[in-house]
Amino acid sequence: MIPGIAPKTAVAPVAWAPQPRHMFVFGAGFVGRYVSERLLAQGWQVSGTCTSVTKKRELEMLGMNAFVFDATESRYVTSSLENIHSLRQATHLLISIPPIPGIGDPVSCVYGDCGGVLVDEDHTVNPKSESAKLRYNAEKGWLNLIDDPNLSAFIFRLGGIYGPGRSALDTLTKGKSLSQRQKLRESKQYTARIHVVDIYQAVLASMSIRCARKIFNVVDNDPAPRAEVFAFARSLIQRRYPDLITETIDDKSTGLDYQEIIVRAEKLVSNARMKQELGVNLLHPTYRSGLQSILDAWQIQSQLPNRSQ
Repeated sequence: MIPGIAPKTAVAPVAWAPQPRHMFVFGAGFVGRYVSERLLAQGWQVSGTCTSVTKKRELEMLGMNAFVFDATESRYVTSSLENIHSLRQATHLLISIPPIPGIGDPVSCVYGDCGGVLVDEDHTVNPKSESAKLRYNAEKGWLNLIDDPNLSAFIFRLGGIYGPGRSALDTLTKGKSLSQRQKLRESKQYTARIHVVDIYQAVLASMSIRCARKIFNVVDNDPAPRAEVFAFARSLIQRRYPDLITETIDDKSTGLDYQEIIVRAEKLVSNARMKQELGVNLLHPTYRSGLQSILDAWQIQSQLPNRSQ
C-alpha cells in the first residue's frame, strides 16, 4: 500500500498545505473508504475508484468523486486512467489495490519465512508465495518511479486488517465456517494485524513528514495466534450477548492431519519505525483493545451484525 505521493513544500508540512487538498484513492475498499470518510470530514476533496456502479453510487453519496476502474482488464488500464480527470488534480495519492496475478500492479507482506525472528523494514525480504512476490515487485516499482525531489512516496506493509464489520467478532456472529486457507493459518505462531483506525493514523502522519522514499511496517504490538484471537472474541460475545452465537466454529482445530500443516512465513514484525518516525501512538496496540472497541460500538449503535450477510 502506498499512502501518499505528496508534493513537498519548504515552509510547511504537506498535511497543512493550503487548500485545496485533494486525495485520490485507488481502491476505495475497506481501508480506502475508511480513510476517505475521515478526510472528507476534515474538509478534503476526495476522489477514488471502485469496482462496480453500485459502489460508485455509495461513494458519491459520501461526497466523493467516484469512478469505476477494472484493474483486471490490463488492456484498458491506460485508457481508463487517462479518462479520470480528477487524477490530474490530486495533491495526494493513496494506492490500495493489490497486485494482480498475471498483471502485477495495475497502477504503476513480503518478508517470507524468517524463522520467527524480529524483522524491520531493512531486513532482507524473502517472498515465497506468488502474492508476496507481486507485492514486493510493486514496492520496487513505486520506489524506483518516485525520484522527483518534490515528491514523497511511502509504502505501508500492513498486518492483517480488521475493524468494524471485519473482525473475529463478525465472523463468529455470522456463523460462517472457516475456509481451508483460514484453517491453515491456525498453525502459525505469529500473526501480525492492525486495526483500520491505526492505518488511518499512519496515513495521516505520513503526510506531515518530508521523505523521498520510505517503507513502514504498520502492525500492532501483539502478533498473537489466530486461535487466541478468536477465543477472546468468543468470550467477549458470550459475556454480553450469550445467545448471539448459535453455531460453533471450530477455531482451535485446522481440520487437517498434523503432518499436512505447513508453517509459512514465521516472523515477528517490528513497528518501531512507524512509532519513532511517524510518531504513531497506536489506539489499539493489541487485538484485545481493538475487539473490545468494536463490541462497544455494537451497543452504542443499538444493533448487532446481520447473520444473513
